[in-house]
Amino acid sequence: MVRLVRALALPDCWIAAGFVRDAVWDDLHGFPASRPIGDVDVVWFEAEHTQAQTERTIEQALCRQMPDTSWSVKNQARMHRRNGDAPYDSVADAMRYWPETATAVAVRLGDDGRIEVNAPFGLADLFQLKLRPGPSFCGAKKSVFEERVRQKTWLQRYPLLEYEPDMP
Repeated sequence: MVRLVRALALPDCWIAAGFVRDAVWDDLHGFPASRPIGDVDVVWFEAEHTQAQTERTIEQALCRQMPDTSWSVKNQARMHRRNGDAPYDSVADAMRYWPETATAVAVRLGDDGRIEVNAPFGLADLFQLKLRPGPSFCGAKKSVFEERVRQKTWLQRYPLLEYEPDMP
């Protein structure tokens, strides 16, 4: 999967969010490796190509390569408009506005063949099984974070999680 995404040759391009988080949490819970429950998020940053159609075209190309995977492709250069934030300047900057600290993690295959990690809040919450909101979701958007926790049933799926809704 990382090779397929790398072959897209998109700038500042990563596989992110639930795919990475769930893989780590599954492993820490001793669950066997499995197919992603949700979609596989591919994020990149390119200010010149912010049309949604570009994302759909890339998703279709990925689906032709891996048709059993649900892909979600988003250019973070345009997502600030949807989220009501100031413009982002990179994928890492955009991830600072994501709902959960443990979800704001991305990986990609580097030029040297090694996995690179992008984690603007660090990796501690992810590996310590802490479920808490990102800084942008501690105030007025806290209900969005809480609704995500409920809808995604993380606390039921991952009983070892430490739920800390009041911690940034």
